Formats: sequence, structure tokens, C-alpha cells
Amino acid sequence: MSLTPSNMMELGSPLPAFRLPDPHGVEVDSKQFHDMPLLVVFICNHCPFVKHIADAFADFAREYGDRGLAVVAINSNDFKAHPDDRPERMVEEAQARGYSFPYLVDESQEVARAFQAACTPDFFLYDRNHRLAYRGQFDDSRPSKETPVTGKDLRAAADAVLADQAPDAKQMPSMGCNIKWK
Repeated sequence: MSLTPSNMMELGSPLPAFRLPDPHGVEVDSKQFHDMPLLVVFICNHCPFVKHIADAFADFAREYGDRGLAVVAINSNDFKAHPDDRPERMVEEAQARGYSFPYLVDESQEVARAFQAACTPDFFLYDRNHRLAYRGQFDDSRPSKETPVTGKDLRAAADAVLADQAPDAKQMPSMGCNIKWK
């Protein structure tokens, strides 16, 4: 299990525009989230770091979605080389975990490159003006640690963004599997 940190894009960076399909071909456009805080997270099905937080993240997305935070997940892995990440398996994963958010396919990997995404999971939280307010870890739990999965880092950042405040600028990078580039 390799450990790759997120790139920690500069805070205040604008949201990269995207238009991606879900596994059923329904397209989601970043313009749909105009004037809404938005969390974009890069995940996949097979990564042990994603599996470690997946249920807690699904709960987080439901809870914060009810509070006005839009959430979108993107799978940018090369699913031809990693068949567990292919779109039909994404449907199964979303159903099994109870994902309440769009889980999108970035087959060209252009969106991951625009976000400077490096790992799974990789979190990018934008304020209602679509300026990057948080990029970092869900929490400090890892598959190899006995620390409980709480989402405390992302929760604190989302609470601040929903209150139209800036999250603490001291942010820890997310850690996970590297994105499987073509």
C-alpha cells in the first residue's frame, strides 16, 4: 500500500470547470452548483484509504448535504488497468455505501489534472464563490492506525464554509493511493 499526499493547491484558487458523466451517462456540470458551497472529492472503489473512510464519508455527505453543501465524487483512475474502478463497479459501490452524491467518471483524467489531484481520497472544498477554502485530509485516521474515522478536519472546514467563514489555513494533506494515471 503506497502512500501519496495531496498536492495542496493554493487556497483561494478558483474551481476548475468540469462536465462529467456518471456511470449511467447522466452529465453533471460544475455550473449546476452556482452560488453553492461545493466539495469535490477524488475517490475510487479499490483504494484501501477510500474504503477506510467510505461509510463515514457517505454519512458526512448526507449530513452536510442537508445543510446546503453540494458534494460530487470523481473517479479518475485508469479503469482499464484497474477493473475494480470501472463504471459498472462504481454503481455497485455507490449503492453499497449509500452515496447520496453524484459519483462521476473522469475517463480522460483531464479533470483530475485541472484540480491537481494526486491521491484517493483527495478533498477540495470551495466556498459559495467557488474559491478553494480547504484541501486536505478527512481526518488523521488511516487504515494502518487505530484512530477512529470521524471526519473532524473536513467537518471543521465545512462548518466554517457554511457559516461564510474561512477555515483554519493550517491544513494537513490527504494521504492515500496515487491516482492511477494512463
